[in-house]
Amino acid sequence: MQLPRLALFTIISVAAGLLAALLTMSLVNHQDPRPRPGASIVKRFGASQSGPVSYADAVERAAPSVVNIYATKLGVERREGLFDDPLFQYFFGDSFATKPRKKLLNSLGSGVVISNEGFILTNHHVIVEADDIRVVLPNGRTLKAQVAGTDPDTDLAVVRVESEANDLPVITVGDSDHLRVGDVVLAIGNPFGVGQTVTMGIVGATGRNQLGINTFENFIQTDAAINPGNSGGALINAYGELIGINTAIFSQTGGSHGIGFAIPVALAKGVMNQILSRGRVVRGWLGIAGQDITPELADSFGLHEIRGVLISGVLQGGPADIAGIEPGDIITRIDNRVPGSTQDVLAIISGLTPGTRVEIRGWRGDRPLKLQVVVSERPKSRVIRE
Repeated sequence: MQLPRLALFTIISVAAGLLAALLTMSLVNHQDPRPRPGASIVKRFGASQSGPVSYADAVERAAPSVVNIYATKLGVERREGLFDDPLFQYFFGDSFATKPRKKLLNSLGSGVVISNEGFILTNHHVIVEADDIRVVLPNGRTLKAQVAGTDPDTDLAVVRVESEANDLPVITVGDSDHLRVGDVVLAIGNPFGVGQTVTMGIVGATGRNQLGINTFENFIQTDAAINPGNSGGALINAYGELIGINTAIFSQTGGSHGIGFAIPVALAKGVMNQILSRGRVVRGWLGIAGQDITPELADSFGLHEIRGVLISGVLQGGPADIAGIEPGDIITRIDNRVPGSTQDVLAIISGLTPGTRVEIRGWRGDRPLKLQVVVSERPKSRVIRE
């Protein structure tokens, strides 16, 4: 007895489906779960997906561009003993005093190869006043470096090495303007001189300022371990792209406590471009000192709202003094921008080209204030040393 055509068709379809399923399961079970050699396991994941199980590919891309920097300078060491005691010298003179002797001082840091022309970004404090600078690549090559320019106000410096082969590994620059708190970051450097080391953390905060570290501050905060020797090294994202230059830590012992700071690469690139094009960083300047408006200050000045910056000092002969700005004035607007703090005023003015005319609005007592000021070039920073 023959089966009806519909029933026969149904049986054949089910059997074919089962056979296909068995073949698929067999292929899956025998597939090598490891990634193919050279294949990237770092992907851009959405909110509902898992992160990568390894950041080795990101490190492999960036690590060759992170170098060790050894800077040396000739200092003076003064030994103190009985003959150096002021009371002894009072009675016997200083003919027995210990003479100062010269001493070679060493500084250890890191740097990032940013250009195939041999330019390397690092921190100003790593190479300041150095008489000799040596750059050591991860492959062990040692190259002599020269200072191309520095910017103490941001603690950035650019050094250049000569490489005949022109084969320096240049890092890929990422985007530091759109970092989010919680993004994974990795710090690469030479902590304590032990050799190139990678640490991992997340972005803890962005736009950190008023820390008293630099004149111009806009730090990325991270809990990736940063220690002495990491200064000038790379902070990279999970794709191996440079997003910051590691600069400082918040610590009472000198070791990492999970609060490190890096200069955003957008700021570092701007400084580097000015150094390479002009030989120095040019910023606008008014010659004023300010203070943020607090509720107490607003009440004492009779202000209806807590906004603006109180001028606490004006440099005689400076642009602000020439324009008629006085201590006690309150600035509420610079052209069409509204500063919310003294840091905002500093950032707005420093970003202007010297010679630019700006309109300052605010209050002088209970009277509106409106003045025209011509911005000058910010004087070179004076670095005070012990």
